[in-house]
Amino acid sequence: MGYVLGIDLGTSSLKGIVMNQQGGVVAEASSAYEIDSRAPGFSEQHPEYWKDACEEVLTRLSREVPSFGAELEAISFSGQMHSLVVLDEAFRPVYPAILWNDVRTTRQCQEITERFGKQILEITKNRVLEGFTLPKILWLQENEAEIWNKVRHIMLPKDYLAFVLTGELHTDFSDAAGTLLFDVRKADWSDEICDEFGVDRALLPPACSSLEQVGVLKESYRERFGLKQAVRVFAGGADNACAAFGAGLVNDEEALVSLGTSGVFSSFEQGLSNYQGKLHFFNHVLPGVNYSMGVTLAAGNSLNWFKKAFGQGATFEELLRDVGEVAPGSDGLLFTPYIVGERTPYFDSEIRGSFIGIDTHHELKHFARAVLEGITFSLKDSQVLMEQAKNKRFERIISVGGGAKNADWMQIQADVFNAEMIQLEVEQGPGVGACMIAAVGCGWFDSAEACREVFVHYKKEKFTPSPKNVERYARFYKLYREVYPATKELSKDLLSSL
Repeated sequence: MGYVLGIDLGTSSLKGIVMNQQGGVVAEASSAYEIDSRAPGFSEQHPEYWKDACEEVLTRLSREVPSFGAELEAISFSGQMHSLVVLDEAFRPVYPAILWNDVRTTRQCQEITERFGKQILEITKNRVLEGFTLPKILWLQENEAEIWNKVRHIMLPKDYLAFVLTGELHTDFSDAAGTLLFDVRKADWSDEICDEFGVDRALLPPACSSLEQVGVLKESYRERFGLKQAVRVFAGGADNACAAFGAGLVNDEEALVSLGTSGVFSSFEQGLSNYQGKLHFFNHVLPGVNYSMGVTLAAGNSLNWFKKAFGQGATFEELLRDVGEVAPGSDGLLFTPYIVGERTPYFDSEIRGSFIGIDTHHELKHFARAVLEGITFSLKDSQVLMEQAKNKRFERIISVGGGAKNADWMQIQADVFNAEMIQLEVEQGPGVGACMIAAVGCGWFDSAEACREVFVHYKKEKFTPSPKNVERYARFYKLYREVYPATKELSKDLLSSL
């Protein structure tokens, strides 16, 4: 039979998924852990949390799947991006991991931008933001000098876990690309950036393809979990890249929209597109290609906020039950989902959300639909940037996450994006992408496309754009685009008055 195991190291939990050669899910298990916040803006985890969670997941899977020990052939990983892990010469963590959502590094971001911002953008294809790894390194240098002097290895979360399981130090191109230390074009660490900011390249792990074998599972783990054969371990990739691969995004004819707490619009890139920092641009998990990504900070989070503030205890199904009765454009009501600031295309932490056009005939259903439309308009900002750069239009878009669970929202996406929208039969997240990396890596398939045909399946139902609604939404999107410049200074003034 043969199994592969995908391990998804997330921010709040670690998930394991076992799949067979037919692309079937054999078993799943997860283990949760906490985020530590010992000061405002701090977001940390101890790497031991991930090790313990991984061992718990392996224990459960080995018990739940009778043939796990005999059939497991390979393991790969998906991991949270950007988070900083630092080890001493004995490979022990010397500081809690500083996570991607930690915002203590605003001053360091300003310093990097002033000193080397133009070069950073040219080399990495990304702007300097608090989420990336380099500002965290500078913060450690400046605020924990004694700790920094002990650092001998800089790692990313999934790569620390791979080291625990194999004893080998590696990272992959897709995760390295999220550090602001990596030359996307050369697919190698940047000497210029390392020299400018005092990061010895010897501290950084070798970078390789996501499909490359980086070791075999330690004998102690084989014995502990009853594994009968040498289990090959492959590098894996960054969570967003794995999620795209796991959803079947393997060509530049399609795009992916993911609606979770935040929203992501991503696209496969054959070459080096120059978005001038307006979009994120990273190496992909697939060899020789890249992907671009736009982010709406509060996508599902906007809907969660709206439900909590105005839903009066209603479920999401009840809250959205009547939105189909409302015409596109919510009868003249616009919502901007900037409730925690915005990322693409504005990179503005001080902008705040708004409802525009409220009058006495608007009811709860109008506001609910306006929220769905506003989130989708925000993601269209990323779509427009990509399509303009490529000089082409996406004919088909894969929708995953909360937006794929509601038929009315799927139709809104089809009409706003002016593209056919499709959904996965079963959503398993980035863990499927990790399984697919292991499956291709260990030779089950000779290409990513062949693996997609077996592992990724879409629902037969498709949502196609209505020409009438497309035209109507084009007018409302134009108005939506005018809200940000009209409210930018007002938002700043409101915040400063608090």
